[in-house]
Amino acid sequence: MKKTDIEKLQRNNIKNLQPYSSARSEYSGTGAIFLDANENPNNAPFNRYPDPLQLKLKNEIAKIKDVSTDHIFLGNGSDEAIDLLIRAFCQPVTDNILSIDPTYGMYKVCADINEVKFNRILLTGDFQLDVSAMLKMVNKHTKLLFLCSPNNPTSNSFRENDVMKIIDSFEGLVVLDEAYIDFSRHRGFLNKLPEYQNLVILQTFSKAWGLAGIRLGMCFADSRVIAVMNKIKYPYNVNRPALAIALEALVKNKQAKDRWLEEIINERERISKELTKIPCIIRVFPSDANFILVKVKNPGTIYEYLKNKKIIVRDRSKVSLCDGCLRFTVGTAEENDLLLKALEKMD
Repeated sequence: MKKTDIEKLQRNNIKNLQPYSSARSEYSGTGAIFLDANENPNNAPFNRYPDPLQLKLKNEIAKIKDVSTDHIFLGNGSDEAIDLLIRAFCQPVTDNILSIDPTYGMYKVCADINEVKFNRILLTGDFQLDVSAMLKMVNKHTKLLFLCSPNNPTSNSFRENDVMKIIDSFEGLVVLDEAYIDFSRHRGFLNKLPEYQNLVILQTFSKAWGLAGIRLGMCFADSRVIAVMNKIKYPYNVNRPALAIALEALVKNKQAKDRWLEEIINERERISKELTKIPCIIRVFPSDANFILVKVKNPGTIYEYLKNKKIIVRDRSKVSLCDGCLRFTVGTAEENDLLLKALEKMD
């Protein structure tokens, strides 16, 4: 096991912080007359504050992911976990974060908000990690390293050996964002969690579970990292409706989720093949996600053309290494057919 001094990585003020104690954290039982939290006694169940530690939902997640509940943090999307990790482990102005380019933009936004320097290493021409360049960029003030695999917007997974070399070599926390892992040919790195105390994995209900609207993200890490995140989060950071919907999905809708996954992956492969036959498409990049990155002849023109037909895609042509590229989310078979037919009519 790779051991990591989690306490040493923390900011000093976080170590000494006295966390807020909410009414529901002091008493979490049932069958009582609740007169402790200044709640309205009417309009049950939404009059009551939610469980601040979401234990019922975590128990169900633990069964599916084979991870104990004290290794799970739930937040308002993965973005909350990203922000909390930066606030807990990075001293503003002094410390820095390392990541890749291109990748998910919220890592840098959260770093900028927290006044933490954000360093990026360009991916290679085939969208893989430049491991040696990344490790050379590390210094004693580099506390976090963010990787997104499968990556957004490049849609590919990184080579396992490259990711493992970074986890093995880096002394800070490696935050591996697996938002799209359910669509990937790679199984992910959750099984490595017991071996690496510096590994943090982000997953989400937004993609495979079809629950982007409830804003619920999962973070898996060493129990000491989770304890720090729970210490500084807002008391009731996940609302009662979101918890209820997610719990129902895990208990009752797993078969539907598995069916959606199969359909999306099949559609991804189908439209990837069909896109290669369309004259305005220069290249279709391999995808391990629920979207496809394509290089086209005139990205701005094609984007506007599709928008006028009420087909909304994402223009990524100004992103590093993605010159001339658009990003297509995989929709239903009917939606994908409309996209293909529209592109076929382009001059």
